[in-house]
Amino acid sequence: MSYEIFYDVTLFGDLDIYLFKEGTHSELYDKFGSHMFVRNGVKGTYFALWAPNAKGVSVRGDFNSYNIDSHPLKKRDDGSGIWEGFISNVGEGMTYKYHIKTKHKNANPDKADPYAFYGEVAPASASRVFELEGYEWDDKKWMKNRHKNNSHKAPISIYEVHLGSWRRKADEDNRHLTYVEIAHELVEYLKEMNFTHLELLPITEFPFEGSWGYQVSGYFAPTARFGSPHQFMYLIDIMHQNGIGVILDWVPSHFVTDGHGLINFDGSCLYEHEDPRRGYHPQWKSAIFNYDRNEVRAFLVSSAMLWLEKYHIDGIRVDAVASMLYLDYARQEGEWIPNEDGSNVNRGAVKFLKQLNTTAYKKFNDIMMIAEESTNYSMVTGMVDNGGLGFGYKWNMGWMHDILKYTKEDPINRQYHHQHLTFSFVYMFNENYVLPLSHDEVVHMKGSLINKMPGDNYKKFANLRALFSLMMAHPGKKLLFMGGEFAQFAEWNYEQSLDWHLLQYKEHTGVKECVATLNSLYRDLPSLHRNDVQKDGFLWIDENDYEANVISFVRKGARNQKPVIVVCNFADKEHIGYKIGLPSRGIYKEIFSSNDKKFGGYGSKNPDTIKSKSKEYHGRKNMLEINLPALSVSYFQKI
Repeated sequence: MSYEIFYDVTLFGDLDIYLFKEGTHSELYDKFGSHMFVRNGVKGTYFALWAPNAKGVSVRGDFNSYNIDSHPLKKRDDGSGIWEGFISNVGEGMTYKYHIKTKHKNANPDKADPYAFYGEVAPASASRVFELEGYEWDDKKWMKNRHKNNSHKAPISIYEVHLGSWRRKADEDNRHLTYVEIAHELVEYLKEMNFTHLELLPITEFPFEGSWGYQVSGYFAPTARFGSPHQFMYLIDIMHQNGIGVILDWVPSHFVTDGHGLINFDGSCLYEHEDPRRGYHPQWKSAIFNYDRNEVRAFLVSSAMLWLEKYHIDGIRVDAVASMLYLDYARQEGEWIPNEDGSNVNRGAVKFLKQLNTTAYKKFNDIMMIAEESTNYSMVTGMVDNGGLGFGYKWNMGWMHDILKYTKEDPINRQYHHQHLTFSFVYMFNENYVLPLSHDEVVHMKGSLINKMPGDNYKKFANLRALFSLMMAHPGKKLLFMGGEFAQFAEWNYEQSLDWHLLQYKEHTGVKECVATLNSLYRDLPSLHRNDVQKDGFLWIDENDYEANVISFVRKGARNQKPVIVVCNFADKEHIGYKIGLPSRGIYKEIFSSNDKKFGGYGSKNPDTIKSKSKEYHGRKNMLEINLPALSVSYFQKI
């Protein structure tokens, strides 16, 4: 077979080059990388690479026995720094790397393609020629209506999953499930549990499994560990056909320093800052993107747009936004470089995030852009035109940390920590929030959710059910990391399956049934979700009864939708005849109790119906007397 190289082929027009240099090109995946097509009747593959400081670039692969000299690319003469060439008879599945000649002797000359759609299974690191076109989607119904499912007024309950450890084949040497296998097993579970969305920990190609995908080497390729790009499309397609949205965890904050990746790409710090005070992340031992560089911003925005365009992804959760926003993040004095005015905000990162969200929402106004941002940086979900970053949602990390501090306390001490229970309600509408109980809280010796709960075995489970019940009633969308929904005792371990065997025990099946019921109520009752990000969706009854460890509030939907009364008792004792003021008189029914026998509790002590009394309480003309089991949350609604 003859593999000739030609230089009369290009995918770049003058406008592409202009937009690339300007940093506003958002579809670079159609230009860079490897693309198969026919030249003068001969099939082959076009290669294009950005390496402005290289002395020479060649393609070495299995088609030329990885020869470093036989297939050199040619550098464009327009100052773009792009090298390109067409090699005949190179086809799908062939592996390759770029051999980059530089003036720096210590630079790794062999690089994976930054724009590759597919790669070898780690620890191998070559790229593969692959054409994304050709998959036949069957999700037209979902795509047509997904604006309703991703709306601020929609119920959004997200199940966060690490694909490598959700479930494994224990009888087959503990191997991973493939994208196809997990598609069918996971979608049935999500439907059973009434989750509305699936969020995947990063699946962009990564070399080290212990990074969980957060140390990325391939921003345009789903990891080959679980199958091909088309098989990953199949997973998303199956989710959509069954009414489940898919969110990707995406990492533009830093990248892996493995030699075949972006680090020192063309012998220079091309994608990262040269000064380690800006270009190296000491906490994660990774490289930080240079957001001030136009071509780098275009690279990252194009990565996000690939997943939205080619893979029909419904949302992107941007990891570690706080580390991007602040020049001094995780650094001591003298370890960072301030702006000329002494400030610490990374202006290049701010520009990038605004560009990212503006570009994504302009083309796909029915998606979700979500920020994992842990500081009080203002207007993360504010409109870009008004000075905001332009995200649709922000993870409410403050709520997660506060509520876990509170629930860790022995109930006898909780009255002294009441502010941790109520503080999130003070700022709950400052941003559009997602309430997470995420993977970060069940690793690194932090303990599983169930093991954070105090008391004996019964009380641990009661506390956890109460926590989930408060979470579902609190304004904001919801996210729960896998394993928490059935109270896995062990910390999450990325190398093994979840402890599904625990479901033979009624305490664990009870928590699972509780979560499924809560998801169902949240989905079916508009008052619990319609105004998750609107101030008129919430009304306090009493937030100050710290001595009883009780809070009570109202969740409201539209005027014609019945409100839901929520009463949370985090005391280790029951309250009989507990009084709450009501927004309106009538006959009420307890529609949910976390203490239900089917969840593992000892049952509710409220009658089937409860009639209000015309007596002033909590500043209202009517009141209700109810019974609150210990460590429980109850929902009431007027009949």
